[in-house]
Amino acid sequence: MNRITRIAVGAAGAAALLTAPVPAFAAATGADTATVTTCKYSLQAGLATYACADVTGSSIVIYGKISLAGPPDGPVSWQTLYTNLSAEVVGGNSLGSVNGSTAFHSTAVQVDGFTATAPCGSMVRATFSVQGSGPLGTRPVVEVPVAC
Repeated sequence: MNRITRIAVGAAGAAALLTAPVPAFAAATGADTATVTTCKYSLQAGLATYACADVTGSSIVIYGKISLAGPPDGPVSWQTLYTNLSAEVVGGNSLGSVNGSTAFHSTAVQVDGFTATAPCGSMVRATFSVQGSGPLGTRPVVEVPVAC
């Protein structure tokens, strides 16, 4: 076998080995299940707040985000913000709730919530409440379908 033939045979063999396992690996890791992220915005305590839900199959991750609502008029002081994240199946049971406090200055922060499981075909409602030194405002509420 000459050199060019050996290179061609080796390249063809490598290509066959590299492409064959990919579909089997993708099926084994659940690559068909995509995560859908949905967030809703509201102003609370003079800040931009978001209630968010990541849905993957019947699993839902609930969390909140806080950031400045716009450019500050002057220096921004540190604040302690009191937060509450809660979620429920619409027309059904509570999925959980978590209270906490978050130190906030001027950089956006994510407030970790919890992971829950909801029945396929249901609708989940998540609410994020923030209390600080500014006006109370309206809580963001996000509703997401659980389509398994």
